[in-house]
Amino acid sequence: MNIGFIGLGNMGGPMAANLVRAGHEVRVFDLLAEHLAEAAAAGCIVAANAREAVADCEVAITMLPAGQHVTGLWLGDDLLGALPAGALVIDSSTIDVASARAVGEAARARGLRFVDAPVSGGTAGARAGTLTFIMGGEAPDVEAARVVLAAMGQNLFHAGPLGAGQIAKMCNNMLLAIQMAGTAEALALGVREGLDPAVLSTIMGKSSGNNWCLERYNPWPGVMESAPASRDYQGGFMTRLMVKDLGLAMALAEHAKSPVPLGAAARNLFQLHAQWGNEALDFSSIQRLYRGPEHREE
Repeated sequence: MNIGFIGLGNMGGPMAANLVRAGHEVRVFDLLAEHLAEAAAAGCIVAANAREAVADCEVAITMLPAGQHVTGLWLGDDLLGALPAGALVIDSSTIDVASARAVGEAARARGLRFVDAPVSGGTAGARAGTLTFIMGGEAPDVEAARVVLAAMGQNLFHAGPLGAGQIAKMCNNMLLAIQMAGTAEALALGVREGLDPAVLSTIMGKSSGNNWCLERYNPWPGVMESAPASRDYQGGFMTRLMVKDLGLAMALAEHAKSPVPLGAAARNLFQLHAQWGNEALDFSSIQRLYRGPEHREE
């Protein structure tokens, strides 16, 4: 298929590369030249701007930091007008529900199809093509999106109508933040009492405290070679993006009048951690918060 892809960061770059590997023609655009160079090396066609990237495409995909970027691009810059009737727009950014619905409704008014499809699985999943896509939209549009998303992910879920993908993603990321903070807290306690973090991780991983963070994303440096913690927390899912997602979850909870005391506590922890100079590090660097002042960036 002829696919336009905008947003080539830690997640978007590998995703676009996987589309090329699947045999699609992928035209890309990003504001950073180094991202475009990496995409070109992976076989993508570099466009001069966003409109050129999606012009006459059958499918247009965006992977952007926040709701204002998505609405600014599709609505403010009227990028929807560059697409032919019947084209499918897939937004895989994690954004607020109102923004997702605004772009989706505007797309439909122009005779376009739209699916909000935020992802889970981290940068490792993006590189391996094993992401989870959580989709919101009309059933026929979601089915059309599956054909494209299957090149980038293994688990494709239809959460419900337009915006439902974002709601499910916020719930997931709030739970992930709670798990990561709890895992870091438990590891720090054990290590302070003389336990080896790798041994403790193995014990908890085979016990009732097991969770995704222990299995695939251990926050203690050196315990898991593939985890960002063993690369000085470089790459991965940045703390500032987790803070953003937790803010979205808090706004959603306020709208739903749903109590989220653990989610609120996690947001405060990650926000404090970010303010201490760790916002560009992977979110598992929350481990530093528990290890003491000597491990915190000022």
